[in-house]
Amino acid sequence: MNNFHAQNNQAFGYQLLLDLYGCREGVCDDLTLCYQFLDDAVATLGMEKQSPPNIFRSDEVRFPDKAGLSGWVPLIESSIVIHTLTPKNFISIDVYCCRNFDVQKAKQKCHQYFAPERMDEQFIVRGIDYYRSDTNYHTLVVDRADTRAPEITINPKKDQFTLH
Repeated sequence: MNNFHAQNNQAFGYQLLLDLYGCREGVCDDLTLCYQFLDDAVATLGMEKQSPPNIFRSDEVRFPDKAGLSGWVPLIESSIVIHTLTPKNFISIDVYCCRNFDVQKAKQKCHQYFAPERMDEQFIVRGIDYYRSDTNYHTLVVDRADTRAPEITINPKKDQFTLH
């Protein structure tokens, strides 16, 4: 899959970011279809929902360039999020899971529901130090702390101050 996973076998999470351009006409505004996508993606990827998906329509009068839908489904393993932008038939989808998942199945599900002309992807390994047994990797060593209050000099003409 990627070098990190092959070498270390463990990370806190895996995140797939998909940008879908030129989606089939009408899908960006289809509340039912996008809800079904979120629900179906969970089952396809073998994940477990904490609750049913939530999906909302953006106010196209107040935000005409942001007209579309936003939704997510919370997972035991993290979440799947969708944002659609109707004016450009564009959809962004984030799949974040604390266990590895089948990226190809996620992409196939997007093609099935939205038929994009083009799909860009990024895959990110998150929390690569989360399971490290060496806990010194985040320790900051301070020789001696100065607990005295600093003296402050204010120069009102230049609107500046200096700490001593």
